[in-house]
Amino acid sequence: MKQKSTRQPIWLPLAIAVAVVVGIFIGSRFTANKPVAENDRKLNAILNLIAQDYVDTTNLKDLIELSIPQILSQLDPHTSYFSAEDLKAATDDLNGSFSGIGISFLIVNDTIGVVEVIPGSPSEKVGIMAGDKIVMIDDSIATGEKVTSADVMKRIRGAKGTSVKLGIKRQNTSKELTFTVTRGDIPVNTVDAHYMLDKNTGYIKINQFGRHTYDEFITAMASLQEQGAKRYMIDLRGNGGGFMEMAVLMVNEFLPADEPIVFTKGRYKRDDSEVWSDGNGSFQDAEVAVLIDEFSASASEIFAGALQDNDRGLIVGCRSFGKGLVQKEFILPDSSAIRLTTARYYTPSGRCIQKDYKEGMLNYEKELIDRYNHGELYSRDSMKIDKSQVFSTLHGRTVYGGGGIVPDIFVARDTSGITSYFIDVFNAGLLQRYSFDYCNHHRSTLSQMADYNQFLRTAPSDDAMLKDFVDFAASNDVAPRWYYINQSQDLIVTYLKAFIARDTFGIEAYYPILNRNDATIQAALKALNKHKAVFPITDD
Repeated sequence: MKQKSTRQPIWLPLAIAVAVVVGIFIGSRFTANKPVAENDRKLNAILNLIAQDYVDTTNLKDLIELSIPQILSQLDPHTSYFSAEDLKAATDDLNGSFSGIGISFLIVNDTIGVVEVIPGSPSEKVGIMAGDKIVMIDDSIATGEKVTSADVMKRIRGAKGTSVKLGIKRQNTSKELTFTVTRGDIPVNTVDAHYMLDKNTGYIKINQFGRHTYDEFITAMASLQEQGAKRYMIDLRGNGGGFMEMAVLMVNEFLPADEPIVFTKGRYKRDDSEVWSDGNGSFQDAEVAVLIDEFSASASEIFAGALQDNDRGLIVGCRSFGKGLVQKEFILPDSSAIRLTTARYYTPSGRCIQKDYKEGMLNYEKELIDRYNHGELYSRDSMKIDKSQVFSTLHGRTVYGGGGIVPDIFVARDTSGITSYFIDVFNAGLLQRYSFDYCNHHRSTLSQMADYNQFLRTAPSDDAMLKDFVDFAASNDVAPRWYYINQSQDLIVTYLKAFIARDTFGIEAYYPILNRNDATIQAALKALNKHKAVFPITDD
């Protein structure tokens, strides 16, 4: 490891964060640069020619909007442009809140069905209920084949204090109900679930690293500790990243003082940084396993890489995405923004896990498909590892750079139960639709239940639920194929129960059911039971 330069305490603003630079006109940073100034004159000349002499009337603003992403795409895969509208949506999600009405919905048979009403939300306050069907939004019809989730989101979200009028169909009345909902701040949780896997092991599922993720994480950890947890499983599968400082703060909870967490190195010294633990973490002695997959990226990889390189946590799953580029955000005069790559980040052992992008964007975007085609998700021997980039962890274990975090324990993708029949009903959304209908028909009973465990104890038998679902699927043009249905029975019934529990009790009830036969979780539990999360690892 290279010598420390300017050490940053954990609580200082981190150079690796996605920096928000409000009010900066990015062009002004370069006006003193002669080549840029010359190209600026050339670009202006071209735009003036188009405006004055092109055969048809053109919208220069739209032309520029289309051109900017094309220019930036020549740099790297993660430098990007956001229109003002897109930037607000992305920022709202990461900041942990947005202005809306507070519902989760599902489009079933071309109709918007309310799956969940967030407690204390504007929708709950006016009387909207789970199971309601939205048929009108602001006096416009909201049903039919053209209704999309994106369109619904755009129509029900809006500025705080503004109103939206909804026409509602409810099962217990033939009359259309009308509710006027005043939009308000809606919290967006990034910790989907936390619960005890067994008497010693707490599980936490994190969907992204938002502005409040660390607070949510600490709250979940404290809750699990109170329930008896002595070791923890952090599930980052499917987590594409977000605010990197949240990952750093979480890593700090597990490390003693003066351990490296992450480094950045850019073109200029101002973009270099080193971040070290401060020794104030509350879980320095707890065993920890981190679950990753090919969609775990950026901040997820910082978290996993820091624990792996410090021999502080066991990484389980398959190779992560491989994003090691750091972006800063520059706000333009019209409130649009450019997120420009200004540095690369490095894990404590000195490895950059950014995968190659020199072959162009098309190859970069299909790299995950290539992993599947090459069998990497099913065999460790097929995993692409750059053996030329060899690094060592704190206790001398070999790790590799150049394309994602390679797990300590590889778990092949579980294909048991995945048949052509399962794929057909899953892709058609029939599992969710059946579950939604089930909740509607049994809502009075379900609403009296204390939790999902009571539902599981009183639910129909697996055979009865499966037969009912197969009949439902047949009525929706997926014919029964019992040879495949029998192979998929456990998977189908597990998903149905998980969706019903989610629609009834919320997202916290979804994962405890879905995870019961999860191969990656079982592999991590087996390793924890053998104390393989305590380093250095010794042979059995």
